[in-house]
Amino acid sequence: MTRPSTDCTCTRRDALCAAFGGAGSLLLAGILADISRAEAPSPAPRADDPLAPKPSHFAARAKRVIFLFMTGGVSHVDSFDPKPALFRDHGKTVAIHEWQGRPGNFSRFLKKPHWTFQPHGKSGIEVSALFPHVAECVDDLCVIRSLKSDHTNHYEATLQMHTGSVSFARPSIGAWASYGLGTFNRNLPSFVVIAPQVPYAGDQTWGSDFLPGCHQGTRVMPGPVPIADMTRRVPAALQDLDLRLLRRMNDDHLKGRGDAELSARIRSFETAAGMQTAAPDAFDVSKESDATLKLYGLPRGSTQGFAWQCLVARRLVERGVRFVELIDVGSSNNWDAHGDMDTHAPLAKNVDRAIAGLLRDLKSRGLLDDTLVVWTTEFGRTPFNEQVNAKGREHHHWAFSSWLAGGGVKRGFVHGATDEHGIHVAQDPVHVHDFHATILHLMGLDHERLTYRHAGRDFRLTDVHGRVVKELLA
Repeated sequence: MTRPSTDCTCTRRDALCAAFGGAGSLLLAGILADISRAEAPSPAPRADDPLAPKPSHFAARAKRVIFLFMTGGVSHVDSFDPKPALFRDHGKTVAIHEWQGRPGNFSRFLKKPHWTFQPHGKSGIEVSALFPHVAECVDDLCVIRSLKSDHTNHYEATLQMHTGSVSFARPSIGAWASYGLGTFNRNLPSFVVIAPQVPYAGDQTWGSDFLPGCHQGTRVMPGPVPIADMTRRVPAALQDLDLRLLRRMNDDHLKGRGDAELSARIRSFETAAGMQTAAPDAFDVSKESDATLKLYGLPRGSTQGFAWQCLVARRLVERGVRFVELIDVGSSNNWDAHGDMDTHAPLAKNVDRAIAGLLRDLKSRGLLDDTLVVWTTEFGRTPFNEQVNAKGREHHHWAFSSWLAGGGVKRGFVHGATDEHGIHVAQDPVHVHDFHATILHLMGLDHERLTYRHAGRDFRLTDVHGRVVKELLA
């Protein structure tokens, strides 16, 4: 028996020859004829590719979405919902029928806002001093002051804002968008989440649940190396040979199976390979001009902070990523201001200039018209508290504010209203299901037709609820 050589200079072709029984193998010869041409163009998208671009149900106003999620519950009465009556009635009592999820009859003290409001722009929309830079962009915003949801706890409310469900893990809105429309760029994920920490409800917020796994969000953490292990470990030509062989073997394995999960897994491997060249370019902001970096408030050389997240989001949507979510902080040190509303100030400073820079940058590049920017949180904060001089606010899902920009919505527009103290929705309520239905509609998707068969029934993001809020559409 001949001992194997200890010489490690054998080529990948030699290894393949050994694996297939020698270079004379007709099977090997056929495979090598197909896959060894490193200079050949990349193969066309496979017919069963779950991420191939798909037609929308109707003409889309938004080709892509940037979803800005403020973790912890931003106070609506301190940001986008001015309530002069709260200043006037500070310290007076109000009767409520529920206290932090506990039904009953309670008396609480009204609490004035910590920041004053002023009208901005030609539209005259009032925004508090908490967001001075976003306030300068108010003529591009479609502010919703009448959002409401179904749960007062962070976990359930965060889950609902992302998946439509307060009780069960379901596919996230980004996964549904990926499933419904596919991606423009085969070398990047269709759904990317940039999050320094996980929010309440964890990675369920970007999960795909029962949808094929290739539609779940790919999480990126800001830092010097946003995605680890992206460097090729072999020359590109050899890796290309490997991948072509793997593709041939995967195709043979897939034939006759009709397995959606297997197809999705194959697609995820191919995306991972393509990301080796596409991702480093997308996350490299060093080529951006000084003026652009200044617009976002990003120091040159920095790879952290919400400014970096916003700039990378613009670079990703430019390169064909369908849905990008930015999460500002995690489940600690967030907007959950039970003890002191003044903690909102540094959190707002962290995101305010960057968000305004993103809006201006998209607009200057002609991208805002077909990019939908969504700013939201899981719920608002109570306009009242147990103590007359309480410094903080509690959870409040009865009414809160969010806004949309670009992508087919009205600009310089306010929809809905709360009562004089910001406690209940008084006009044009928008439930989270309606919010989701409207976002999908702007992407050209009918929320009632975007379904997936699972466990014997057709599921959808909005379950059996939701309406498109047509008043928001331009």
